[in-house]
This record gives sequence, C-alpha cells and structure tokens, in this order.
Amino acid sequence: MGKNLQYVKFTQINLSDHFFDSLREDYVGFEDWFHKKAEEFAYVHYDKESNLDGFLYVKLDGTYINDVEPVIKSEKIVKIGTFKINPHGTRLGERFIKSALDYAIEEKASVCYVTIFEKHSALISLLQKYGFQKYGVKKSSNGEELVLLKELTNTTGNVITDYPLINTNSKRKFLLSIYPNYHTVMFPDSMLNNESSTMLKDVPYTNSIHKIYICRMEGVDSLQNGDIIIVYRTAEAGKNAEYSSVVTSVCIVETVKSQNEFKDFEDFYRYACTYSVFDKDDLSKWYKKGNCIAINMTYNCAFKKRITRHELIESLGLPRSNYWGFMKVTDEQFSQILKVGEVNESIIIN
Repeated sequence: MGKNLQYVKFTQINLSDHFFDSLREDYVGFEDWFHKKAEEFAYVHYDKESNLDGFLYVKLDGTYINDVEPVIKSEKIVKIGTFKINPHGTRLGERFIKSALDYAIEEKASVCYVTIFEKHSALISLLQKYGFQKYGVKKSSNGEELVLLKELTNTTGNVITDYPLINTNSKRKFLLSIYPNYHTVMFPDSMLNNESSTMLKDVPYTNSIHKIYICRMEGVDSLQNGDIIIVYRTAEAGKNAEYSSVVTSVCIVETVKSQNEFKDFEDFYRYACTYSVFDKDDLSKWYKKGNCIAINMTYNCAFKKRITRHELIESLGLPRSNYWGFMKVTDEQFSQILKVGEVNESIIIN
C-alpha cells in the first residue's frame, strides 16, 4: 500500500478536517461515532499537500442485518461503513473499492454491502460498475439510504462486475512479463519489500482497477476476455533473474486490441492513455514500431508471497527453455502458483 494510501487508527485522523464536514451534515452523531471507533482502523488517502481526500471504513458485520429492508442474512457479512473521496480525476474511488473488496476477501466474506444516500450518484454508479446491486433501503433519523450489496460466492461471467473474483473453470492461464520500472506503479499492492512507497503517485494508472499494458510479444494477440494472467516481474538490470524475477499478481483480461484496430495514433492514444503507465511519448514510440498490442485487464489480487523464477522452475515445473515473456500455464501449475503465493482461496471460483 503506497505512502499516500494508509491504514491507520481513527486516533491518527484529524476529525476537524473540513473533509468530514459533509459527513457531519449527512449523519447525526457522526463525531460521536468517530470517537467510539478510536482503536479501530480506516483507510485514508492524502494528497501532495497532505490534505485528506479519501476515507474508507470497512468492518465485519455478523451474519444477520436487521436495520435494513429487506434484512440481510449470510454466512459472513462485510459492511463498508463510511466511504468518501474528493474526486479529482485520478480514479481514487477504484483504489478504495479494491481495498474494501480485498478486506472482504481476506475475511472470507460471503457478501459486502454499503448504505448510501441517493444524492451520491457518481459513487453509486462506481459501486454498481463493480457488481454492487440495489438491494433495499435503510431508514433512520438521518433519512432513507439505498442499500447496495455485492455477492462474493459466485460469478456471472462478466469480468468487471465479478471483480475481484477469479473464475478458473475452463479459463486459459498465461504468464506475462512486465519490466520492473512499470510493474509497481501499475500494481501498487504487489510492491516488493525492497522497493520504496515514494514511487507510488496519485495517478490513474496506479489507482485504477483496470490496467492497459502495451507490448509486441508473440502470441499476446490471442488473449481473450476472461483469460487469466499471472504477472511476472522481470529482473532489474544487473541482477540474477533466477532469484530476482518473481510472479506477483493475478489479472483477468477484459479486451485485447491490435494496432491495426485503431485508425491512427490519436485513436490509439485516447484508448490507452487513461489506464496505461506509458506517457504520450512512450506510446508514440510503441506505435511507430508497429504491431503493438494493448491488453486491458483487471488487477484482481497480489500474492502474499512472491515466487522466484528458480522456484517456478525447480518446484512448480514451469519449463526453463520456454519464452518467459509470454507463455501458457497449465491448470495444475496455476493452482500450485496460487497456493505457494498464498492467495486467499475465497477469491477463486471453480
């Protein structure tokens, strides 16, 4: 988690910050509630001037919720208790939604829900994009709120609304290599222990759930919606790939576009710029080389344990002689990689 996104105790957060003014207006007793949470934790985000611009509180909420209509009954329920961001074009909302769903997966929750006033239409739309559905209402002294609920035990086949669940049934699996200078700014939760969080900025390609990667590797154009990608961070210059190249993350392919599907560079740039780590000059260089492929994928999970190239070959059976830029992985190899990488099994739907 980057330096500007932190998981801290409520006591470390300045309640008098003007950021909380709208929450004080919306919820009677907000300050009392905040003080009662003194020893609990919340996700916060600060801008370059150290101003608070994002806050997220998530909690386990039992198995039976009766202050909403209809009641929610499930094996394990996670509630997004408080969620606010100051939008500023960096897709920070997506980063917070990822944090909330990561928490729910870690707790092996069966559902995740949030109550929200209808006036917050942009946030409602964002939550619905990632599979939260209108479930009911909550009536209180503060007024009537919508209840949005996301199930975390099954998939529909839609990569985005199913996020972050990974449906492995009859899905192809591939390893995709990414250079170190692009890896961590694209996949912030997959940062290595020897990397500095100062490299992470409040920018769309870091915050977003969606990632666009540009490459020219043979076979990449065969990728299809729903294919599973294991991200392979290559070795830094001068380091031994055997022990410094590692797999770090799992992504799911949304779309793949070849260069010839764009009418010109500007068309290509408009498509790639929002979610791509490459700036306009980089994208221009790729475009001029020709035959480049744009892979649009969701960033579903980071491994708790990074697995080296050596272990992938010697223990998990990946062929040393294969081209490691892009290669197919068997179902058994994929399962073993997830196990050794200590990926929470509740994110996997077979």
